[in-house]
Amino acid sequence: MPQDRAWWRSAVIYEIYLRSFADGNGDGTGDLAGVRARLPYLARLGVDALWFTPWYPSPMADGGYDVVDYHGVDPLFGTLDEAERLIAEALELGIRTVVDIVPNHVSSAHPWFRAALAAPPGSAERALFHFRPGRGPSGQEPPNNWRSEFGGPAWTRTAGPDGTPGEWFLHLFSPDQPDLNWGHPRVRDAHEEVLRFWLDRGVAGIRVDSATLLAKDPALPDLADPGLAPEDPSHPYADREELHGLYRSWRRITDSYPGDRALIGEMWLHEPGRFARYLRPDELHTAFNLDFLRSTWDAEQLRRCVDATLAAHGGAPACWVLCNHDVTRTVTRYGRAGTGFDFAAKAHGTPTDLALGTRRARAAALLTLALPGSVYLYQGEELGLPEVEDIPADRLRDPMHFRSGGEDPGRDGCRVPLPWGGAAPPYGFTGEDAEPWLPQPKGWAELTVEAQEGVAGSTLELYRAALRLRRALPALHGAPLEWLPGGPGVLAFRRGDVVCVVNLSDRAVPLPEGHTVLLTSEPGPPGGAALAPDAAAWTVRDGKDGAHA
Repeated sequence: MPQDRAWWRSAVIYEIYLRSFADGNGDGTGDLAGVRARLPYLARLGVDALWFTPWYPSPMADGGYDVVDYHGVDPLFGTLDEAERLIAEALELGIRTVVDIVPNHVSSAHPWFRAALAAPPGSAERALFHFRPGRGPSGQEPPNNWRSEFGGPAWTRTAGPDGTPGEWFLHLFSPDQPDLNWGHPRVRDAHEEVLRFWLDRGVAGIRVDSATLLAKDPALPDLADPGLAPEDPSHPYADREELHGLYRSWRRITDSYPGDRALIGEMWLHEPGRFARYLRPDELHTAFNLDFLRSTWDAEQLRRCVDATLAAHGGAPACWVLCNHDVTRTVTRYGRAGTGFDFAAKAHGTPTDLALGTRRARAAALLTLALPGSVYLYQGEELGLPEVEDIPADRLRDPMHFRSGGEDPGRDGCRVPLPWGGAAPPYGFTGEDAEPWLPQPKGWAELTVEAQEGVAGSTLELYRAALRLRRALPALHGAPLEWLPGGPGVLAFRRGDVVCVVNLSDRAVPLPEGHTVLLTSEPGPPGGAALAPDAAAWTVRDGKDGAHA
């Protein structure tokens, strides 16, 4: 393993949604063989690590987040031996691996849950989950009023072999994902084994899915206010105090391994103080800053978000995320009237200006990559891919869509397989005779890797240049952020000798005098050192090369 310490403090981590990255065996689904074949592409892109969404055995009811066995690889993707080889081969190229652990729930096909369904109420098998009798004269109502993150009640009623209604079980997501009881020592012990299993195989990091939801109030009381913030101390299942002891125990495990391993949390929390508690020196190393992703394309809001994030993190590095496998792609989001992201606001038929969204997404890339901390880059963002919003109804897979009765477009639109080359689907993603697991648009020929590679001004080459500079300029690794005057609608800050200017206004703005432009997201207006609207630039003071913080 590379010897530089604390790699996670300023790393660029590339998220691989395995089903959609590259298909190595020609069956229409992305797999480990496909990633191994594309490792040279990732090395040339310049990323420091790969984060893989779950590759474990799963019925795929929720894209692999319904896990049957945390110690294996689903045959859809390959074998455990292939995963081990991938980890080693990536490391030879200087690229680390981060795996996804899903501790809040398992699949309804997990042996533990099958045993629980076969066992009677009050049994040891059911104690690993949250089974409760229903309310009402015949138990016909759910045990409490909690709602699923995917819509509808967070409870499903069981039935006996003869069809007699029985107890209810808790699932904060889909019924295919029953929540584990984290008050049970067997649950804790099993997950510690999972951590060691993958750390033993050389992974550099563990990303913890839904990290604030594991612990529940044992009484499972009603949620008094449906709008209660998740960080409210009275919340019965979010951000509970018990979690901190759990993550301290996991930190001790990761710290016992050589090579500077990291724990990364996924936490949807608004309140900076509550968020920061997970980043104390003996808990998680870092956590996704999802407020940045939710922010609108507005200079004041983005600056407030950056300031609040850096203040909350203290000695821990910030972790910047523009997009991931759960949210509307950046090009589409930034081309809309409402440029922020909110699950509740997703709707069919939202008007989008993709040209505008592309300009803003390119500028946002330079903004994000210039900020202090680490960056997570979702596959396809480096190609400028938009959200696919016309997937036929019979091809949709996301339970978020189905649980909403079709009102929510779901998350399949950001999970469409990548286009590698060619003029028509499947664009080199899979064999010419295979059908990708989700359909690709016919208009992506200009967005393929092949079409953009070596083309000056393409989004792929912009990302490559930015990642190359980010790696080469020490100021972008350790220098603090200092805001500079920018004027209305403009963000400008310095890190050492490097200056980043982002123009969110509707007019061209001047770049700093006495500076050399290192990189711009868009060409400037003719005749001067100015930055176009919805564009960003990195500059360095004349006579400097950006090498000194």
